[in-house]
Amino acid sequence: MKKKASRVALALLLMLPFFIHAQDSNFGNWLIYIGNKKINAKWNVHNEVQYRNYNAVGYLEQLLLRTGLGCTFNEGKNNVLLGYGYILSENYIGNTNNKISVNEHRIFQQFTSKQNIGSVKLNHRYRFEQRFVASDFKMRLRYFLSLNIPFKESGPFYFSAYNEIFLNTESAIFDRNRLYGGLGFQVNENLKLEAGYMNQFFETSGRDQFNIIAFVNF
Repeated sequence: MKKKASRVALALLLMLPFFIHAQDSNFGNWLIYIGNKKINAKWNVHNEVQYRNYNAVGYLEQLLLRTGLGCTFNEGKNNVLLGYGYILSENYIGNTNNKISVNEHRIFQQFTSKQNIGSVKLNHRYRFEQRFVASDFKMRLRYFLSLNIPFKESGPFYFSAYNEIFLNTESAIFDRNRLYGGLGFQVNENLKLEAGYMNQFFETSGRDQFNIIAFVNF
């Protein structure tokens, strides 16, 4: 029964990008892989790939590669991590179909804290970024709060939601906010899949995305 449910969930997740392709092209699509490699009980390596599209696959908005070395303490509830990210952005010029490529190198430090309230899992993440965007240098603070609520106490399906706010160290202070809600499926102890809707809004504009996420521990 579990194998059948996992095959159904995986098929639905794989079909969703094709559904999105038929929708309004202003609706973006993010394909996300988040991995975690345990070196031992204390140390871990974070690895991440995000392929972000303006609409369906093939209209690249941004390619993000991120990695880092983390240290876990407090019985696995807390983690501090030093990381590096490379981001390639394909930005449209005005209202034209022409694009300009922007390269960004990013160093970041983060602290994460996990807690359980009954069956609800909460995750707090505090991140400080030093961003080298082309010839410019910027710094940014981010706070991320997520929760996972299982449909059944021992079932594989769960509801996932998060909110993340971005604040610049210079004016304008507010950079953006991301609000997400989705459904997840715990395939096994090392793999879970999620699919959901995210609204990202800036000071004067907003954008909607559909996210497909794979979390892998190995």
